[in-house]
Amino acid sequence: MTLRIDIGGLPADGVRFAASPLAELTAMLHALAEPGHHPQLAGWAADVWAGLPPELAERLREAEFLWRSSQADFLIPGRPRPTLAEELDDVDRIDDERYVTAALVTTCGSNRVHFAGRSPLTDATARERALDVAQARGALQEAFAERLLADPAAVRARVRDTLEQCAAAFFDAAWTGVAVRLATDLRLKNDLLRRQGIGAALASVSGAVTLGPDGDCIVVDKVQDKATSARDSGVTFIPSVYGRPHLVAVHAPGWHPVVQYPVAEPTPSELVPLETVTLRLDALAHPVRLRLLRTLARGPHTTGELAHAWELSPPEVSRHLAVLRRAGLLTARRQGRYVRYSLNLSDLTALGTDLLAAGLR
Repeated sequence: MTLRIDIGGLPADGVRFAASPLAELTAMLHALAEPGHHPQLAGWAADVWAGLPPELAERLREAEFLWRSSQADFLIPGRPRPTLAEELDDVDRIDDERYVTAALVTTCGSNRVHFAGRSPLTDATARERALDVAQARGALQEAFAERLLADPAAVRARVRDTLEQCAAAFFDAAWTGVAVRLATDLRLKNDLLRRQGIGAALASVSGAVTLGPDGDCIVVDKVQDKATSARDSGVTFIPSVYGRPHLVAVHAPGWHPVVQYPVAEPTPSELVPLETVTLRLDALAHPVRLRLLRTLARGPHTTGELAHAWELSPPEVSRHLAVLRRAGLLTARRQGRYVRYSLNLSDLTALGTDLLAAGLR
């Protein structure tokens, strides 16, 4: 499952790397709303919540679906500015229909499809869908959605004021601390882009971001199959310190394609693609293969030994071992006329972590 960004015919300067104060604030707000996604930020999040004025804390809870399950597209700017105020000014220039539709997309799944290009401000079906989803999020969120649909201008002003209060409460101090890391990352990315081309720059972003084999698209490993085009507007990559482990992508029709990626840690681990995780889960879904794994977990075995241990035919065992090998869970080593199969314990042990990482990208 991937997001494909068409860059066919895009000039060299159509791929941009830039820092965004608003996108980083959004990453912080997500970490505050979903601390379980960011255990490394647990202490920071607890300190922020403890220091927030009660009214601001209540505001963040009522508007949390702007950044909790997914981020509203207008919070990840396609054309980042040097300051938060400038980026909020750009948000103010978005018309009400685009703003409200983006604000009410409250999941990283497919509810953009449910709107199908219809505005909840003018279409009764889209409005009902938006309110149903908001209601499932809680009473505060439902009330927020109702106010947004009834008086977009007032709610938009309230959201901007809330974000400005966040700047004073915690963002400005945090931004000062991360700006150097973001600038260092941007120097690396832009240098790679200039000297070695887009493929090298993308490889340094994440193992989940690659250049298509024909060089005409960027492929992002995500939990849904989507496609968008950057031919007219280009594509922007925004580094984030507080966004780890998420790989956020703006791809809805009419929006500038953007990918917000986590700044690399000093010793980054190799990302396992979602396709590989899926393949491994499918391989483990068969009861016979689980039995074979129980034996292989105790040491290397031949096909004949496994067949005898579980009263199976050698061809049947061979078929199951082939599935496990394709999934990367087994290795084979020939010793004379025998082939012994061993379990890749490290990959099997990491499967839960890999699944969570792929799901959170």
